[in-house]
Amino acid sequence: MTVLSLFKRKAHTVALAALLSGILTTIHPDPSPAEDKAWRNGTSLIGEPKYPPGFSRFDYVNPDAPKGGRLNMSVNGSFDTLNPILAKGDMAAGVEALLYERLMTNSLDEISTEYGLIAEAVSYPDDYSSVSYRLRPEARWHDGEPITVEDVIWSFEKAVELDPQRQFYYQHVTGAEKTGDHEVTFTFDEKNNRELPSIVGQLLILPKHWWEGKDASERQRSITETTLEPPLGSGPYRVSRVSPGSDLLFERVDDPWGQDLPVNVGSYNFDEINFSYFSDRNSEFVSFKAGDTDYWSENKAARWAKEYDFPAVNDGRIVRELLENRYRSFGVMVGFRPNLRREKFNDPKVRKALNLAFDFEDLNKTIFFDQYERIDSFFFGSELASEGLPEDLELEILESVRDKIPAEVFTTPYENPVGGNPQNLRTNLREAVKLFREAGYEIRGGKMVNAETGEPFKFEILLNGPIIERVALPYSENLKKIGLEATVRSIDPAQYQNRIRSRDFDVIYSGQGQTLSPGNEQFEFWGSESADREGSANYGGISDAGIDELIKRVVFATGRSELIAATRALDRVLLAHQYFIPSYTLRKDRIAYWSQLAHPDQLPKYSLGFPKIWWSKDAAQ
Repeated sequence: MTVLSLFKRKAHTVALAALLSGILTTIHPDPSPAEDKAWRNGTSLIGEPKYPPGFSRFDYVNPDAPKGGRLNMSVNGSFDTLNPILAKGDMAAGVEALLYERLMTNSLDEISTEYGLIAEAVSYPDDYSSVSYRLRPEARWHDGEPITVEDVIWSFEKAVELDPQRQFYYQHVTGAEKTGDHEVTFTFDEKNNRELPSIVGQLLILPKHWWEGKDASERQRSITETTLEPPLGSGPYRVSRVSPGSDLLFERVDDPWGQDLPVNVGSYNFDEINFSYFSDRNSEFVSFKAGDTDYWSENKAARWAKEYDFPAVNDGRIVRELLENRYRSFGVMVGFRPNLRREKFNDPKVRKALNLAFDFEDLNKTIFFDQYERIDSFFFGSELASEGLPEDLELEILESVRDKIPAEVFTTPYENPVGGNPQNLRTNLREAVKLFREAGYEIRGGKMVNAETGEPFKFEILLNGPIIERVALPYSENLKKIGLEATVRSIDPAQYQNRIRSRDFDVIYSGQGQTLSPGNEQFEFWGSESADREGSANYGGISDAGIDELIKRVVFATGRSELIAATRALDRVLLAHQYFIPSYTLRKDRIAYWSQLAHPDQLPKYSLGFPKIWWSKDAAQ
């Protein structure tokens, strides 16, 4: 995954989960307003916010960072729309992050903590039955028009109407109304769901008057359609040039309304940010080596190990860094994900057998240069990952759903098979054949077939481009050794998105990021309500009563200890169902960039801050 995926809504992994999850806790009140409502300057999903009312800037920024220069970025794929909330088309990189703003914005040295952006303050009652936002009177669109309560309400209504995923996220929001000249209040249909105010705070705000107006040709605009017309925004940048499917150029707005806000000091330093699109990663890397793009996020172990011996690296014009900052803020599951809507994948014994054929240790030794580690949790790399056998509160939570979950969660810790040599692989494959036999299959003429119907067990592994072929092809060869026909097919990103949306796949390779404060988004990832809902993130079609109950325990956890215990219980049950064939991860970012780029000496604890708080050395000359 490139850094650019952070700008693309279609990526929808760690960035969106981090925005739409967590446990909201008490925050610093702003004592100045003499009103009934207790207004606060920020919210935190874990503990207390670090920055009090009246803070001047985030600690991690360089307040003297020079403004100027141009940042050239690369993107794999294409784009056909600049409409950020429509659930169709391939949205261009950068639109959400650079052009538009939200009610609140997150800090990068805290976990899931937000401070006012368009909203100067937030208020909610003790039972979390509603949330109110007080908008900044000075907030403006690029045409000089104020950002209004009507814009906020319209943005919410259109998001729910046009995007099934947002509709699901906001399902407990029953209404949005104007409660003051600069105040909007959202009401909820349930109490004590403490993350709901945070979810609403991340609402993307769009200009109602622009989308309901006409373009330069007097054609009526429509938020229900894709568009390549540069939209009106309120953020630090505007779209300067659009070359459909090829390039997209943003230019920094002169004197943007929010540039002096504490949350923006030291940020958005480049005068221009250009995104160039490439059909494959190899072409992107060639562009980076030639100096046509400035920044590279490496996702290929072999390239990182062997392909950086060229002049610009050797003489210091390109800087390489290995940084763990971003990975401190989330856990992750990555791997092959069977589509449970296909009957052949319904039996967990079959799914476990498929895992036994995946030889991670051999891949790590032969093509990954021992850079990776095997994933064994849906929250891998975080304190939320289950381990050993359940104890104490986690055990108590699991006991409450004992009749709805696999029995082995109480007796057998989850472990991946270990390969790495022919003997281990043979042992694993023999165990896989045994599991297939127990699931009603047998080998006939070298083919694994359904014992009753004689239908061969075959499926397609669908990939979003060729990058994972070097992993999927050896895996398919191992499956062939026990009579399975697993073909590997790589398609372009647009086709891939269409296949995923229509659930037209057998097995995909995908990941799911998890924040350190999980909540309502777990229903979107694994809940029964999202299993067959169009456009949901429950790609595998998981529908299980026990998992639904455990998600509720996560959402309504009353404190950090209970949240951790409930999440570990959920993790343990997800693993026992064998919903993924887990693959691997490197809990660090491998980045390379041309030396004219600069960043603060101390990057924020939980982020690379790129490109928000970076700058161009050329601008200082």
